Amino acid sequence: MDMLPVVVVHGGAGQIPKEQSEQATSGVCSAARAGYAILRGGGSSMDAVVEAVSQMENNPSFNAGCGSVLNIKGEVEMDAIVMDGKTLGSGAVSAVRNIANPVQLARLVMDKTSHACLTAEGASQFARAMGVPEVPPESLITEYSRMRWKKNLAPGANPVESQMGKMGTVGAVAVDSEGNVACATSTGGMLNKMEGRVGDTACIGSGGYADNQMGAVSPTGHGEAIMKVTLARLILFHMEQGQSAEAASDLGLAYMKSRVGGLGGVVTVDPQGHWAAQFSSLQMAWAAAQKDTVHYGLYTGEHFTQSIDSPQ
Repeated sequence: MDMLPVVVVHGGAGQIPKEQSEQATSGVCSAARAGYAILRGGGSSMDAVVEAVSQMENNPSFNAGCGSVLNIKGEVEMDAIVMDGKTLGSGAVSAVRNIANPVQLARLVMDKTSHACLTAEGASQFARAMGVPEVPPESLITEYSRMRWKKNLAPGANPVESQMGKMGTVGAVAVDSEGNVACATSTGGMLNKMEGRVGDTACIGSGGYADNQMGAVSPTGHGEAIMKVTLARLILFHMEQGQSAEAASDLGLAYMKSRVGGLGGVVTVDPQGHWAAQFSSLQMAWAAAQKDTVHYGLYTGEHFTQSIDSPQ
């Protein structure tokens, strides 16, 4: 039990310019601290992952909440999921528009309905019924997102490649002091996607999975590739077979790359509090908080630490 509690977050896989990579690194560290503060106060792993992901949704550096990429029409449509490893309860929303924190709406779907996923207008009606404030669509759009949308409307542009120029999907996994695991993932999706496109994030087993008997995973990367291999569940299958969080993550990512040519990354925990942050893309901003230490990195092989209480 001395490994617990722990929270691990990612700010998306890809390849980003230096000035943005610094913002992404500080963003994931802040999110990990926020999640860990909840765990340290005796809160649940679910509370911790929702708090960590909400912080990243509110940070315009990430492709989730404010800062989401735009669809082909220049609008924001967001997906999110949460899953509780104790009960296998989950909640998701897809293609939601005027909500600042889709991950919190996903949690309400889990807690307040008998369903696992609500989409588009139905999700908006549910949000209103739950008293979730609507925000103007413009408040979620950054200048950077609008510039990249315009650039990718040009003939010959490749939005999938260009997607890698922005930190993507955000996510978190955690184990609390009771040994319960949870995951949460949130995204604005693919750059210049068709209206109504839903990627891996809202799909259980692809965009996240948590089971107290195995662990929890939150992925990031090319959504369609992640869905083809049900990446989160695939990694947990390897953990069921006795692989460590790190080895299982690498196996799942290697399979996605060899089988469908997909790049991405994951954060993974097991119920004992062992964790991993692995990726096949050039970069993934990640951070973990455990035993009053923050661990973080951006490039393969990078692993920095600082005290949880050191000024940010």
